[in-house]
Amino acid sequence: MKKYLTVAVLELLVAFFSTCSILAQESANGVPVRIVVTVEAHKGSNSPVVNREDVMVFEGKDRDTVTDWTPAQGEHAALEYFLLIDDGANTSLGTQLNDIRKFIDAQPPSTAIGVAYMQDGIARVAQNPTTDHAQAAKALRLPMGLLGVNASPYLSLSDLVKRWPADNARHEVLIISDGIDYLYGVGDFQDPYLDAAIDDAQRAGVVVSAIYTPGVGHFGHSYWLNYWGQLYLSKVAEKTGGESYYIGFTGAPVTFTPYLDDQAERLMHQYWLTFLARPPKKAGLQRIKVKTEVPKVDLVTQGEVWVPASQ
Repeated sequence: MKKYLTVAVLELLVAFFSTCSILAQESANGVPVRIVVTVEAHKGSNSPVVNREDVMVFEGKDRDTVTDWTPAQGEHAALEYFLLIDDGANTSLGTQLNDIRKFIDAQPPSTAIGVAYMQDGIARVAQNPTTDHAQAAKALRLPMGLLGVNASPYLSLSDLVKRWPADNARHEVLIISDGIDYLYGVGDFQDPYLDAAIDDAQRAGVVVSAIYTPGVGHFGHSYWLNYWGQLYLSKVAEKTGGESYYIGFTGAPVTFTPYLDDQAERLMHQYWLTFLARPPKKAGLQRIKVKTEVPKVDLVTQGEVWVPASQ
């Protein structure tokens, strides 16, 4: 009996030290981080082929090791895509609903579409992500068009991101809003709700894009407020690896079609990037840059990634 106990204890010790060795090796090499990257060709150029060896990831001056670069196609194409619409938007948005329905219908069968409305700083989900695109399109409706019905677009975005179950699919959001934060106000880049929404999206790896559409009342045609609202939307998109579409003044876009066509194009040219980040002592967001020397192309992704603490 003692002999068997001794053997069992030795086996446990071997397993324990092997695990410690593996963890130590992973800590030395880096912590695996997986994010979505969009390959964006320069205007007038076709999207070139970008291979794994063409991709470089930097944390400051240090270059990280790229372990995987997989096209988000075929068995890796899974996508959950939320339309997050401001319920305080002008009801003129109704003229764009058919364009949005066409966009939903044109997505690949594997893409799950969800619809939510911004109300009182909450994302009111009208339709959870579904591959039944006709069902998703039915969830679209006119916005309420009431001033102040949505406290802050960025609180609503945070709410949606936090309640979105993690899985192996790409998670992306298209915000349709004027971007004005009625809860905090506008006029600087220190909006805490804006910054918190960006941090939440980066931590969860959610790509956020935005289409500007005006709100109601005086705020709907205030150049000052709409100028800052569009800047806020642009900041969210830039920091999370998305795209922001705006028109530069307070009127409503004539049509969403060019923006939605660009969204569809971007979704077709995305990759899963896995790299080994430097293991921090404390888990948190770390700034990165993703580059390539392939000409006439940019690699667009989030500016910071969540890295777990070293073991």
